[in-house]
Order: sequence, then structure tokens, then C-alpha cells
Amino acid sequence: MVEGVRSVLYVRLPVWKIYPGGVVYVADFIHKQRAGVEQNILDLALIEKSRQREVLKQRLLELKPDVVAFSWRNMQTFGPHPENDALDVVMNYDHSPNLWRKVKAAKDAIGIIYDYGRSRINNFRFLSLVRKLLPDSRIVVGGTAVSIFAKYITKKCPTNTVVVVGEGEPAMLSIVDGEETPQGHVYCIDKNSRITHHPAEESFDLARLTAVDFKYIESIFAEFREYTDGYMGVHTKRGCPFKCQFCLYNKIEGARQRYRDPVEVAREVEMLNKEYGVTKIWFTDAQFCSTRRSIKHVEQVLDEMIRRKTRVQWTGYLRLNYLTPEIARKMLKSGLSSIDLSFTGTQDVIDKLTLGYKLEQQMEAFKIFKQAGFTDQKVKLYMPLNAPGETRETLLATIDKINELYEMFGRDNVLPFIFFVGIQPNTPIEQQLLKQGYLKQGYNPLTLNPFAIKRLLYNPNPLGRLIGRAYLEALEASKSEDEYIGRATMEILHRELRQGKIVVDASVIKKSADKLSEYYEQTL
Repeated sequence: MVEGVRSVLYVRLPVWKIYPGGVVYVADFIHKQRAGVEQNILDLALIEKSRQREVLKQRLLELKPDVVAFSWRNMQTFGPHPENDALDVVMNYDHSPNLWRKVKAAKDAIGIIYDYGRSRINNFRFLSLVRKLLPDSRIVVGGTAVSIFAKYITKKCPTNTVVVVGEGEPAMLSIVDGEETPQGHVYCIDKNSRITHHPAEESFDLARLTAVDFKYIESIFAEFREYTDGYMGVHTKRGCPFKCQFCLYNKIEGARQRYRDPVEVAREVEMLNKEYGVTKIWFTDAQFCSTRRSIKHVEQVLDEMIRRKTRVQWTGYLRLNYLTPEIARKMLKSGLSSIDLSFTGTQDVIDKLTLGYKLEQQMEAFKIFKQAGFTDQKVKLYMPLNAPGETRETLLATIDKINELYEMFGRDNVLPFIFFVGIQPNTPIEQQLLKQGYLKQGYNPLTLNPFAIKRLLYNPNPLGRLIGRAYLEALEASKSEDEYIGRATMEILHRELRQGKIVVDASVIKKSADKLSEYYEQTL
């Protein structure tokens, strides 16, 4: 046991503008457990890139915190987000018949990869800056990226650093209390650069997370109101019992679901709504409603929101396995703005991806929503197109099911989202693709090799080319027509598949692509 901590500075590392809910929950919890600890939040996402280092330096020298805790959200290059158009770039490079567009896409891809590489380097430099200016302070690093790539990050961290995998509350509380080895799943780098790993199951009691004290948060995070005009994240539980082939939630949060008090969740939403004017809530759970037990918890949350007369629009990732007419009505009455869920049109693909639901059950749940009073809310379908096991027939079946939903809810209210499975380390799909030889043993999941990155965004030929060209046609049409690109893409795919066109793999360029890939691996 070392001396207890008197001050903590939380630093959210640069990312696109998105509410830093994880940091807020940890800071709120520490304040309620150890009110004497001075805390501050610095959000580098709100600061111009050219000023970020200087602002961090000024804050470190001004506060001289005992602990500097960094939150790192994103690390991979292939995850499209509001600040880049990675999907458009990949599609144009791989599938555009226009040579100029291919060249431009290659240039844009290099720019995106450069930005990500520079971002990683800068983030590690922020950590090193702390060690340089405050040699005796303890550094903590956590967040989504850290939970997925902890081993990689640990090797590049300064001395006297704790790398937290998964939830941060128990680890931060033990760090604040001065414990040498923090609680939870952590990697520790000591003052002699030795690394020790301390695995642990996620077991934090979420009943301890009462409604966030937003007045306190605003006092330590002056920019808090910068986020109140958009979606604010609220979580009701952690943990996921499902084992989807491409997902890491059940490893990051644990397989056992743990719940917050429904009254506290609703009180948190009420404060955001009535005191800060927040009208949009995103429930950040891995799945908002998924198991028999969780659907009961969801109903209790909805009952409390209705009782408190919150005036919000809310959504989150839904599972509809156990939806009932009564719960559907309560969802709509409490402000459900959209049904967001994973969707594919055949049981075969659902089973191969181990998504853990029945297609029949899901389609029946849509009917329940319609009958419960569904009006102009949106149905957002996140479709893992061309995932392992996808065929022309399963793709057609998915399109047919989407057409059923158009008839049920109205074409303009159904939004098919085009996305591809991103291969993450230590997932079942990664192991499967390693065995098949699609991935090389010992590959680097954080590579900056553009050819390797493209393989991690799983969309192989021949279907990959068909989907890519349909997407590009839809993209071109969207410039002159007010049409949603995902919907247009699926309709073009329907036309092409019904015509029975054969898509030929580009085997003639495979050897040269492999050689270029080997070159990049050697030079980057």
C-alpha cells in the first residue's frame, strides 16, 4: 500500500465528437466513494489538433495531479466514422471501373492510414509528456481500444502505468486508495519497466452506480454542455451472454449480465432531460434487451421513465427475442425513436455467426411493434453483408425480408446499413479465418499495411465485387437523387442477383497484390 491519491486528471484522448460517458461514470463513482479526491476532466476531442499538446501541458503543470487517467476509444484504421469516408474509399479502390477514382481512392486511403498512425503516435506522446513533466505521477490507460489491444498498448506505455481492461470503476477506486496492484483486469508496468498481468472476471456491482451527479460533473468538466444537444449515453447494465462470432463484448464486459437500479437509470435520464434540456438518449448496453431477465429489467426502466414523464427520444442496440405487446407499447410510449438491430435474412447465416436468435421470432417482433402503434419511427438494420457463409441465395433472402419490412413500416422508415464484419483479435471468426488461411498466423491486427487492413474488413470476392459495384452505383445516384444509399444499394443488388449475373474474381491481379502486401509488411 502506498500513500492515497489526492488528485486525478482524466484525459479523453482525441476522437470524433461523442459524449465521453465512460469517463463521466468513473469520475462520478470516485467522487461518491472518495469525496476528498480532487478530480478534473480534459476532453481533447473538443480541442484543435494543433493545440492539444500545449493544452494538456498547461493543465498538467497547473494541477500537478497524482494520477493521470487516459481514455482511449478508437485505434483501428478500418472503422468508418464521421471524420472519414473509409468505406467509400475502399469500395472505389477495389471496385470502381474508373481508373482516376481508383488512383484518388489510393491517395485518400494513404491519408486515412497516415492520420491513424499519427494519432496513435501522438497518443503515446501524450502519455510520455505526463511522465516527463510529472515523473512521480501514476498513469492509467483505459477505454474501448485499450480493452481490445491491451497487450499492444502495454508494451509502449511509460513506466508506472496501469492498463485497465474492461470497466474502470474498481480499478480507479483501488488506485485512488493507493493499492500497488489495482483491482480488476489490469496490466502493470512498474518503475523498472517490468510488465505484470493480473486477469480478473468482471464482477463490479452495478447497483453501486447511482444516477450521475451532473452538477458535480459540470464543475470538473467545463465543456460538459457541449454534448447536451446530441445523443447522451446512459447504460442500464453490463455483460453479454451471447457469443457472436465477430464480437468482443462478452469478453470485455463479461458473460454475466449485471444491472443498475432501474430507478437510478430513470432518474439519470430525467435529470438530463429536465435540467439540461437533453432530448436524445442512447442506451449504451451491449444489448438493451436480450434475455428473459433483462427484458424484465428493461420494463422496469421504461415504467420509471413513463412515471417521471421524461420527454426524450431514445434508442440503443436491441434484441427482440422476448418482446411482448405490452413492452412494445411501453417502448413507444417512453420515446423509442428507432429500432436498431443486427439483421440478416436467413437462419443459416444467423446460426453460422452464432447470433443467438430465430429469424421467425425477429420478424414476429416487428409485427408486434407495428400493432403496438409504431408510426414514423425508423427501423435501422445493421447487416453483416458477405460474412462467412453468405451466398447469392442468402443475400437474396435478406433482400426479400427487407422488402417485407418496407411493406410493414413504409419504405422511407426502413434504413438498411451497409457494413462488413471487422475482424477483431481473439474472436471466433478470427480463429476460423486463421484456420482457413485467410489470415496469416502471427498477423498484426494493428498493421498499417493497406492490403492487410482490407482483409480485416471482411468482404471477399466474388460477392464482394458485386456488393462493391452496387454500392458505388448507389453512391453515384445519391448525388442527384434524395435516396438513402443503403436502401439503394440493396435494390441494385436485388436487380443484379435476379438477373443472374456472374461476378468473376479478379485473380489476374492477385499475385501482384500479394507482392505489394509483402512489400508493405517489410517497410511499415
